[in-house]
Amino acid sequence: MATELKEFDNKNKPQLEVMSEVQTPGLGRHLTYWIAGIFLIMFLSLFLPWTQNIRSEGVLTALTPQDRPQTIEATIAGRIEEWHVMEGAYVKKGDTIASITEIKEKYMDPNLLARLGEQVDAKQGAVEATEAKALAMQEQIRALREGLGYSLQKARNKVEQTRLKLQSDSMDIVAQRTDLAIAESQFERQENLYEQGLKSLTELEQRRMKLQEAQAKLLSLINKYDATKAELQNTRTELNSLQAEYADKIAKAEAELSSTRSYIYGTQADVAKLQSEYSSTEVRSQYYQILAPQDGYVVKTLKAGIGETIKEGEALATIMPEDPRLAAELYIDALDLPLIERGDEVRLQFEGWPTLVFSGWPGVSFGTFGGVVAVIDNTATNGKYRMLVVQDPDKEEWPDALRVGSGVYGWAMLNTVPIWYELWRQLNNFPPDYSDGKYTSTEETKKTETPAYEE
Repeated sequence: MATELKEFDNKNKPQLEVMSEVQTPGLGRHLTYWIAGIFLIMFLSLFLPWTQNIRSEGVLTALTPQDRPQTIEATIAGRIEEWHVMEGAYVKKGDTIASITEIKEKYMDPNLLARLGEQVDAKQGAVEATEAKALAMQEQIRALREGLGYSLQKARNKVEQTRLKLQSDSMDIVAQRTDLAIAESQFERQENLYEQGLKSLTELEQRRMKLQEAQAKLLSLINKYDATKAELQNTRTELNSLQAEYADKIAKAEAELSSTRSYIYGTQADVAKLQSEYSSTEVRSQYYQILAPQDGYVVKTLKAGIGETIKEGEALATIMPEDPRLAAELYIDALDLPLIERGDEVRLQFEGWPTLVFSGWPGVSFGTFGGVVAVIDNTATNGKYRMLVVQDPDKEEWPDALRVGSGVYGWAMLNTVPIWYELWRQLNNFPPDYSDGKYTSTEETKKTETPAYEE
């Protein structure tokens, strides 16, 4: 038995020596440890705090419109005669940028203002002369009205005089009829006495003559009465016609006065038009010099050379105000719009400025600057909403080297949540936590939601 075991050991000895050489490699073991450690660290890092933020990008601009780059335009059409500045030059408000000359035939007369002034003076003289004529016509109308009063009074007096004369003639007729009746009675008695032979024929003839004289005188008085009556009618007609005559004269004078006043108004309108043209031409002459609207730097000239024709309102150059109040023009999605309000704090990164940014850990970031939301648009631009962020007065100042138009990135800091929650929110495209207009942490959100579930 011992011999068999010995032979078996000698037979399998080389195989046991080979097995003794087989062992687990040390590199694989270390790799396993490292992978496990990395996964453990990654798992634990999911519970690290992460500050939620809304990221956006944009450019630097000026907060107020007057501080933004603007074009200098020609108010009138003309031809460039001379440039007085170069690109990049600093200009003050009122400095001459360029000079232009006139190209419209209407304004090419060098003595145009003087000639327009003469036309205005001539028209003004015509107005004054016509006004004097209108005053004279007013005096004429006043004199006609006074003359009408005098003539009417005179005609009324004549009517009254004729009426009294007619009354007197009527009384004379009555008296004469009485005399005629007496003469007739005396003639009858004389004729009776003559027939009785008491009176002579001569005396009878005398009585007949007196009777005939009385009859003739009565007829004369009647004719006189009729003439006076006709005269009274004529004076009354004359009185009425006098009113119509003067009314016609006054109406003609008033019509001429109205025509004169109409001419005055038309001439005054011409004077106003000429004065407006004179003022417009005088103001136009000031536009031959293109002036700087404010202090700043000439960024670029948009027209080149001398003699180039420009239109009304055409831009000649671009000017950048000297000391604009900078603002970051950022754009945010509609999903994040309800989370941003005026006065919210924003961290900014400017292009060309060294930075080290950890958006989720703002405390360890370097090179960012504080800002405050000043303006939020009420309408979207290409599906995004614009907001203007200005420098936070309580934080570090923005670099002096910043210029309008450079790029800028912004982060609006919100809640602090675990990293796993933030990854889950991003994968599901959920907005950051938001409740009653205030940002809340995840724990506070769960606390506020618990009573609702309990109910």
